[in-house]
Amino acid sequence: MTLLKSTLFVIAGLGAAYAAAFAFGAWRWSGTSRDLVARLNAGRMTPSISRYSPDELASVPAPVQRYFRAVLTNGQPIVTAVSLTQSGMFKLGKTADLWKPFTATQAFTTARPGFVWDANIAMAPGVPVRVVDAFIAGEGLLRPTVLGLFAMGTLQGTGEIARGELLRHFAESVWFPTALLPSQGVVWQAVDDTSAQGTMTDGPISVTMLFRFGADGLITAIHVDGRATTVGTATVLMPWECRMSDYQTRDGMRVPLTGEALYITPQAEKPYFKGTIDTISYEYAP
Repeated sequence: MTLLKSTLFVIAGLGAAYAAAFAFGAWRWSGTSRDLVARLNAGRMTPSISRYSPDELASVPAPVQRYFRAVLTNGQPIVTAVSLTQSGMFKLGKTADLWKPFTATQAFTTARPGFVWDANIAMAPGVPVRVVDAFIAGEGLLRPTVLGLFAMGTLQGTGEIARGELLRHFAESVWFPTALLPSQGVVWQAVDDTSAQGTMTDGPISVTMLFRFGADGLITAIHVDGRATTVGTATVLMPWECRMSDYQTRDGMRVPLTGEALYITPQAEKPYFKGTIDTISYEYAP
């Protein structure tokens, strides 16, 4: 009986310690996320115009014109900030087929471009992986942790990490399509009748992506030939693509609520993100 009591005390103690670590990790992570969003919002700027007019489409390629006419109406206010929640499945690791459910919140600003993605991935029952992926003031950040306490490696800075995060921001701008307008700094170049190249610039960083459009004029996929990812301990550039579907109207704009992100190797496509927007809200230029 004494051994049984001792074992139960040990189990109870371990359970209490884990519960305390879980609660402390959640509290600390929440504070870190709030600080990052505050930094993001501190860099917000007022756009040069406050409302969209079809007149600004005269010089953009035909498929881009069709896209804006499909997703925006004359007088649509220019989006300056976005808050959304997501849920879906995230693949952990590059080789094993380890898809895990996740929930996330994400904040965006459009001028200057930036975001903070705060995700909770259920690695195992009671063991969350908390991930922050961010682009703030021209600097990228990717930090995964266990319980919000134990870092699994951090990537931070300028160079390829910043370029990769600006590519993500550019692709996800389909959720707030006024950010893709030429008046907001995006430069469009013709490719053919169903695709066009867009370029977004933030300070010294410029990124160009290929946008593909469906018969309805909506963006179906966004592609870049090289985005940084880690393979083992090395950072390499690989083709990267985002695919969008389930367009619905939110605040007068048609936006895709379902998306998939993947890297493309010579052997196969490697999807790692499948998500749905659950809620989305906007702030607009005055």
